[in-house]
This record gives sequence, structure tokens and C-alpha cells, in this order.
Amino acid sequence: MPIKQLSETLINQIAAGEVIERPASAAKELIENALDAGATRIEIATAGGGKTLLRVVDNGSGMGPDDLELAVRRHCTSKLDDNLLDIRTLGFRGEALPSIGSVARLTIASRPAGASHGAEIGVFGGKLQPVKPAAVNQGTVVEVRDLFFATPARLNFMKTERAEASAISDVVRRMAIAFPAVRFVLSGSDRTTLEFPSTGDDRLARIAQVLGRDFRDNAIEIDAEREGARLTGFAGVPTFNRGNSLQQYAFVNGRPVQDKLIWSALRAAYAETIPQGRYPVAVLSLTVDPDVVDVNVHPAKSDVRFRDPGMVRGLIIGAIRQALAQDGDRASTTGASGLMRAFRPEPPRQNGTWTAATSPYRPMDFGSPANGFGERPQAAFAEMATPSARAPTPEPEVAFSPQPDKPHPLGAARAQLHENYIVAQTEDGLVIVDQHAAHERLVFEALRKGLNSRPIPAQALLIPEIVDLPEDDCDRLIGHSAEFSKLGLGIERFGPGAIAIRETPSMLGEMDAVGLVRQLADELAEWDTANGLASRLDYLAATMACHGSVRSGRRLRPEEMNALLRQMEATPGSGQCNHGRPTYIEIKLSDIERLFGRS
Repeated sequence: MPIKQLSETLINQIAAGEVIERPASAAKELIENALDAGATRIEIATAGGGKTLLRVVDNGSGMGPDDLELAVRRHCTSKLDDNLLDIRTLGFRGEALPSIGSVARLTIASRPAGASHGAEIGVFGGKLQPVKPAAVNQGTVVEVRDLFFATPARLNFMKTERAEASAISDVVRRMAIAFPAVRFVLSGSDRTTLEFPSTGDDRLARIAQVLGRDFRDNAIEIDAEREGARLTGFAGVPTFNRGNSLQQYAFVNGRPVQDKLIWSALRAAYAETIPQGRYPVAVLSLTVDPDVVDVNVHPAKSDVRFRDPGMVRGLIIGAIRQALAQDGDRASTTGASGLMRAFRPEPPRQNGTWTAATSPYRPMDFGSPANGFGERPQAAFAEMATPSARAPTPEPEVAFSPQPDKPHPLGAARAQLHENYIVAQTEDGLVIVDQHAAHERLVFEALRKGLNSRPIPAQALLIPEIVDLPEDDCDRLIGHSAEFSKLGLGIERFGPGAIAIRETPSMLGEMDAVGLVRQLADELAEWDTANGLASRLDYLAATMACHGSVRSGRRLRPEEMNALLRQMEATPGSGQCNHGRPTYIEIKLSDIERLFGRS
């Protein structure tokens, strides 16, 4: 079959397969164009999950008739000056509008500043409509109807309208976080209106609009710089975590990205503080020189490549860990909120209905014994015993301690409940400490400090283990052999495609050394880092700490409780145990007073 030149429409439809994957992709491209045009107000309206209608209105610089004709042609852009190494705008490829126009009914109306009237152009399934005058305010209105009507097969791959609408909402949230000075409004027949008013330079206020007020109360500010790269943003305290990674946002030079390197570094930074299967909440913004990052990896521009990925990874891990060490040892406010909800009293019910004496619609006589406030009910209450399946236990002994000479964040111990929970009074509230979890963390940190201060003792194998691996994996493992040696793992090259294991960490005893080396090789190939061995040693130290810490059920003396509190204040990471659970919950006095109606 002879070679022939494809038609312009078919070329655009092929490009649309990469650039416009779903309605959310079209929304992303149009919002990026509005931001590049200097818009301070962007309104997005949808119907049918964006498949029926997607309209983006902005108050940016606008376009004249000549610019409109070029805007719908492939590879026409005002954002690139023949230099892919210096990209400072969100868009630059010149593919979005012609790609959308090739698979949908696209209409663009725009008016630049100073023009007496606007102009409008349309592209319906790749067929260009002539430019005509239009009544429009300064800025641009882009309307996309019947997305993928020209490629019906693509519609079969679309998800439900609700799922597509949710994807557009996620795009708007990411853009809103990246540009706090811009007002975003998302509305439509298939959703409730979502509005993010401008917060100016207050980025945390915008993040709180998107992630909720709880994040503001549990966020730690990140600000670090290394070799010309600067990392800013906010990371949640370890005890403020989620069951998925949907509340993790990353930006590179203001561009929202989904980058494996950044997610790997974030996971490593929280590795020792969050339970398995839980995810931190974080918003990270990386600013680097444009010539050290490649944003032209994929047409969707969500992937990036760094010239020095090791430096970027080290910057993220180091900055987050330093911030957690300085300000991360505090309990999440959501724990106290849950406790307060549990304490909130409810009127008693009988058989699921209000009792006559406690009906909220009937005034009560507070002086009447029949209503529960006289002498007879009190005497009867004192004689009653609560039914229980447990054997009778003695009343807990309350241990009081003197007020400390100077204030401490975790206060002074006042009592021990159920031989497991320490109640301490602080300057503005109280703290409840899980003594076993807290001491477990203290022992673990002491063990790990000892491990990190000197090389891990190694045990030599009588017969070296030989692991057959691809040459690339062997090269990567040997490149990290010095790090493994400090952890007690001695490896050598054994021919072009094999590794000889001569030593293993003595702490681990009998182990599957071959499986460990294969796991390390896989980690290096995937993430360019090998944390598996260190994680195993940390796990062993955590297990030893669990068995060597103060057990639940042990009665402590006042001085022991206060000593535990002082150690917690001086130990990094003491806000959560080795398994990531909180070691204490703090309740403010103002919250307690609200429970009793005193405020």
C-alpha cells in the first residue's frame, strides 16, 4: 500500500487521543490557557460530566480575530520562543484547541483589552467555521459541546457522568491550590457549585478551602532549598493521615504534576511515622530553573523529568523530616474532635423514643424529685450497681503530682486510668497519654539511634549465597554496596550477571538473603533507592521496642509518669508509636467548657 499524507483532521484526531483523554483533560488544557492569559477569575460550567458541555470563561487578555484563526491550528502558540529548555508557561505545545475541535463542537469567543467588540470562531468535528463578530466581555469564552461525537468509539471508554464530573473537580482543585490569587467557580447541572474565592498570597488559606479547615490546624510549613531548587508547601502531622493518596498534591514551577519521584520521596519521608496502608496529606511546590526539568515528556504535561533526580528526592525527604522533627510531635486535632463528639451528651431514650421526663419539648421542673434532681433519685442512684460481665475490680487509684516548676507542653501528670492511660494537666487543657504506645516509641528511637551511630554488626556466611540477576540490576546493587555494608549486608560481583552475598545483618538472624537482594534490586530499578534493608532493621527494632516497653496494665508512680512525659517532649517522633498510631490526645480547656455550656 503506498505511503500517503494524512488529512489535517485525522492528524488532529490522533493528537486528541493523547492530549484529550477525557473531559477532565479538556478542562485542564482550557484552564491552563486562561491562567497563561493572566486571568484572575475563571468560571467553569459542565453538563453530562463534561461530555455534553464544558464551558470555561475567563477575564484574561483575550484574542483578536487574527489570533483566533491561528489558535485553532496545530502547533500555533504564543508561549514558546524556539527554546524547549526555558518553558515558563503552563501550555506551550499548541495542540489542545485543534485537538478538541477535531473531536467536538468547539466555539471560542474572545475580546482583547481596548477592542470595541469581540470575535468568535468555531471548529465542529475538524471543520473550521469562519470568524464572525461576537458580543463578549474582555477575556475569552471557550465552549465545548458533544465531546468525542466525531470519534464515537472513544465514548465507549468514558466512565459514568458522576466519575467524569469528579475528575473535573479534581483538576479545578489542583489549579486552585497552585494559583491562590485566582477565583475559581465550578458549576453545572450535574453538580453543586464549587467556589474558591481568591486568597491573594495566603496559600494556606486556599489549601484550607480545598482540603478543609482540619488541614490548616494540622499542617506544618515546609521551606527548604538545595542547589538552586526550593521546596515550599505544607505537610500534615503524621497522625493526620488518610486511607488513600487523593489529598497529596505536587507542583513543579506552578504546574500540577503526577510524578513518581515526588510520591516516592513523600512516602519515604513518612515511612517511619504512618501505619501501613495510610497516606500523609501534603501540598508540595518545587521551584527549579526551567532548564533542569523537562516538562515535554508527555503531551498531557503531567509527567516531568529532573536532570538530578537524586538531589530532588533528597531535598523532599530531608525537608519533610526536618519539619516533622521540629513541629510534627503533636497530636492531630481530629483525634480530640472525635473524642469531644463521643463526650457530647444525648438525652436518654426508651425504646428509641423520648421519655416524657426528658422530652426536649417539655419544660422541666428542676426542683422536683420526680424529674431526677431531688434527693430520692440521688440516693437510689448511689445504691445501684452497673451490670457487668467482668469480675469486680478495685477502684482505680488516682495519683496526683505537684505542679511543675516550669510549663511543659505535655503538662504534669494528674492520674492514671485503667493502668494504661496517663491524664496530664497542661496550661490550657489536658492530655491523655497511652503509656505503652508512648514508651514503645521512646525505646524504638533509642535503639535506632544506637544503630545509626555505628555500623550494623554483620555475620559472615560460611557459604556465600549466589543470586542470578540481570546485569543492569547487578550494576545498580554494586553501586550501593557501600550503603549496604553499613547496614550489615556484604555483597560482591560474581561474574557479569550474579551477586555473591557474603555477610548479612546479625540482628536479622536466619533470613532469606536471596529474596532480600532481589527486593533491593527491584526497588533500585523502580525508585532508584533501596530502603528494604533499612526498613527490615527498623521493623526489628520496633518489635524489640514493643516487647521492651512499659506494658499496659502496669501501675506507675507519679514521678514515673512525669518522667515519661518529659522524655516524650525531648524525643522526636514521640507523637505516634512505631505503628503510626497517636500516643496522646490533647483536649483544650475551651472545648471542655463548651461541653458544660460554659462558653
